[in-house]
Amino acid sequence: MRSFTLLLLSLVLLGPLGIDLYLPTLPQIAAGLDTPIASIQSTIPLFLLVMGLGQIVAGPLVDNFGRKPLALIGLALYAVGSIVAATAAWWPMFLVARIIQGCAVCCTAVVAFSGVRDRLSGDDAARAYGFLNGALNIVPALAPMLGGFLAEAFGWRANFWFLTGYAVFITLIVVLWLPETRPADTQRVASLPLRQYAAILREPRFLAFAFANAGALGMVLTYVSLAPHVLMSTGGLSALQFSVAFGANGLWIMLVSVLVNKIIRKVGRPFCLAAGCLTMLSGCILLSAGEHLLPGSWQTHWALYMIPVAVSVAGLAFTVGPATSYALEPYQQQAGVASALQGCIQMAGGAAGGLLFMALPLTEKTALAGMMLLGSLLAFIAWRCSRKMRGTLTAL
Repeated sequence: MRSFTLLLLSLVLLGPLGIDLYLPTLPQIAAGLDTPIASIQSTIPLFLLVMGLGQIVAGPLVDNFGRKPLALIGLALYAVGSIVAATAAWWPMFLVARIIQGCAVCCTAVVAFSGVRDRLSGDDAARAYGFLNGALNIVPALAPMLGGFLAEAFGWRANFWFLTGYAVFITLIVVLWLPETRPADTQRVASLPLRQYAAILREPRFLAFAFANAGALGMVLTYVSLAPHVLMSTGGLSALQFSVAFGANGLWIMLVSVLVNKIIRKVGRPFCLAAGCLTMLSGCILLSAGEHLLPGSWQTHWALYMIPVAVSVAGLAFTVGPATSYALEPYQQQAGVASALQGCIQMAGGAAGGLLFMALPLTEKTALAGMMLLGSLLAFIAWRCSRKMRGTLTAL
């Protein structure tokens, strides 16, 4: 089962690699395509938006045609998008490439999380989801440095050639070793299953856990979006120091995720949801207290931002695994549809929440503290919902 989970991880990594690898090269891409850097930066939320909304379409396809075929389609699209980005001569061509990559990732993400639901349930599924989400944080830790080295040696286009090679390599692995896990009794749908989506959305249990994931992800997206300005422009860190701080935080989340996998086995999922609520609330309090109670001369120090962030992002590790397993547990015969809807809410909802707080007339730290508070509230609602449940539900 461990090798199967690692196979699914190789698919999930396509998403964060598509974002973090080229972060250090945004100015070079803008100069190379003769376009404002703001245009290149806009491809990050666009990528996430396409990735989130596209899962609504990918979910039914996974249930109708199987996990493995759609994984191969997603990998092929990812390779094509990476080649288009690597050879882009002007801004619209690069934009199209990022849209293609977003469509590809929505396919592979649904396949990965459906695969976990096909083979595992209960606490085992929670540990697998937690491992997948926690292991993703090694990408923010290492990918920016790798992207910077590749760009320095071969130019910014080398990052997208690297993504092309990764997609081809994973395609070979999927063809040779990824089994088809779709259950024989999976419900097929003739078209976009609006009725099935509506039925799932009427379940308060599903919404509670899906929005808990959205809150945790939105908190992390807000931190990532604001970190360059807070730490470099205001805090005075160099690009190398920023990369070290950014990478250390990614490794921290991964270590907490390993701990959470052990905690789930001993004390269960409700405890982890409560811990996620408390860590995000603690981060909010620390960040707000540092901004409003400490002297102004201290406000630019990196520790006043990164220490509360480190406390709060632990909430992501505590929340995502248990919440995802609770949300998808009743849908064994609709795993693709339910995974797609959960992924859409998590990705699009988290991005929307982060964008909303960043658009408000607030300081960067206040905006992040607000998103931390919202994430804590949504995790609290999920914890309350989990306390009302008894036993392990494997089918509905």
